[in-house]
Amino acid sequence: MTRSLNLHILLLFILVNCITAFLSLPPVSSLSSPYARHGPAAALRAATQSWDAETDVVVIGSGIGGLSCAALLAYYGVDVQVYESHYHAGGCAHGFEIDGFQFDSGPSLWNGMDCQEKGKRNPLGDILSVVGEGDRIKYAKYKGWGMYVPEGDFMFEVGPTAFEKVVRQFGGGEAAVEEWRTLLASLETLTKISTAMTPLALRADLGAIFTVGRFLPSLVKAGFSPAVTGPILTVAKKVVGNAFILNWLEFLSFAISGLPADSTIAAAMAYTLRDLHQAGAELDYPVGGSAAVVDALVHAVNKHAHKHHPRGEETANRIALSAHVEEIIVEKGRAVGIRLRKGGKRVKARRAVVSNASVWDTLKLLPPDSMPEEEATKLQKTPMTGSFMHLHLGIDATGLPADLECHHTVVNTWDQIDAPQNMAIISIPTTLDPTLAPPGHHTLHCYAAANEPYELWEGMKPGSPEYLALKKERAEWLWKAVERVIPDVRQRVKVELVASPLTHERFLRRARGTYGAGWRAGKETFPGPKAIKVKGLFSCGDSTFPGIGLPAVAASGASAANSIVPFWKHYGMLTQLLNE
Repeated sequence: MTRSLNLHILLLFILVNCITAFLSLPPVSSLSSPYARHGPAAALRAATQSWDAETDVVVIGSGIGGLSCAALLAYYGVDVQVYESHYHAGGCAHGFEIDGFQFDSGPSLWNGMDCQEKGKRNPLGDILSVVGEGDRIKYAKYKGWGMYVPEGDFMFEVGPTAFEKVVRQFGGGEAAVEEWRTLLASLETLTKISTAMTPLALRADLGAIFTVGRFLPSLVKAGFSPAVTGPILTVAKKVVGNAFILNWLEFLSFAISGLPADSTIAAAMAYTLRDLHQAGAELDYPVGGSAAVVDALVHAVNKHAHKHHPRGEETANRIALSAHVEEIIVEKGRAVGIRLRKGGKRVKARRAVVSNASVWDTLKLLPPDSMPEEEATKLQKTPMTGSFMHLHLGIDATGLPADLECHHTVVNTWDQIDAPQNMAIISIPTTLDPTLAPPGHHTLHCYAAANEPYELWEGMKPGSPEYLALKKERAEWLWKAVERVIPDVRQRVKVELVASPLTHERFLRRARGTYGAGWRAGKETFPGPKAIKVKGLFSCGDSTFPGIGLPAVAASGASAANSIVPFWKHYGMLTQLLNE
């Protein structure tokens, strides 16, 4: 009886959200928003000037979310064009080269990409498979990463029981191991729920009744838990009192969401723990680095777009780089196109505009009469995580251990996991793919995500003596983190690059250089592809979907694409995915 009631509640929740998204027609208000830069003259120009180009859907930004959206839209047969401000595609996941060293700008942990379990891969892996690029990327396999924590150093290894040795050593013996096992067992229902349906089934209209509905048997079998959208810490504290285990959950939570455990959604953590501790678990690193994944998505966009909407060789590339969008053009309450900064070129979007920019940056692109002032103010107050510091190094590898691990994490204190200069992640991808650096060298990336205060940098001029001095000062702790792994790293340096919150803000068009939205589990709800309720405007990226990492942003892009096409096309895509 209770199980049946819970299932009805779940289905009602899905139905209500679908109807809300489908019927949320935004009012056109004459009220002025303090966050938009475009006055009534812009709206008048939009209504009177001709278009310089047109397409079905314009995607603003080529992050993993935007490219996932564009690749699926092109696969569906939709004419799509992506406009990217940077001269590299990929957003926070782009790659770049300096003096023969190939660097990843952002993500370093790619788990679940090469999983062969149907519909249960990393959503990005599923998207690549659907659009015919799954075999284009090869993955180097590895089993874990090094940890440097207040209690000591250890090697974390994936798999069902490997971590128990660490828990036994640092948690206080067999009693701690039993608590760990009890925790994993207590998450079984959440784990089943998180894997019962691929995120690629989601869409923001009534079509979800069919696309989500096809997974009804799996959802019924999984059951329901009211904790699914609550914080992982609440779930854990019911069965765990061991300080080391709780601190470990703090680390994992911050790593996947940029938030502590009391704010990280339990279902996302259950999914992560399943990935890490299932039988046969492995970690993946794409050969060629993050650029290889970006290139595969770009290839998919162009391949399918050219197949369905050939334009000739000179216009076959549907990813326009160094093409900054200055304005989203709104007519009669509907997003109908965009205006580029360069030359004022105006591009008509016959069906929709999708913004892969953050919610704060998207608001800057909208005319002031797009929505009521109170709605704009509410969106502008979307909680924001902190910013980044990056240290990119090309180093001489002479004499370094042949078995040097690819990944390492340094945590200075458990007192506050998201405290400034507390947690750093180190990636040395050349241990898995030596082609990313000249022979005898390593590429190294050390970064601190979501814990660098933007306020320290606010108002500074990049390149000024004050700015350069602060960069040196704030990067020093990253050097010390790397020295935990390679003590003489400073003597090995051939290439050195330090990036600050202002670097993030400038090159990646991130408001205040933020890591992403800080929606807190149990307190706020991620808004999905209709985050900004302007007709014809969809959103994807870390402002819209639970989690900030690759799985979340890829799933957000899929949700936006699916919401634009008829549900039967979406249903057909799911059939292809599940029958592979």
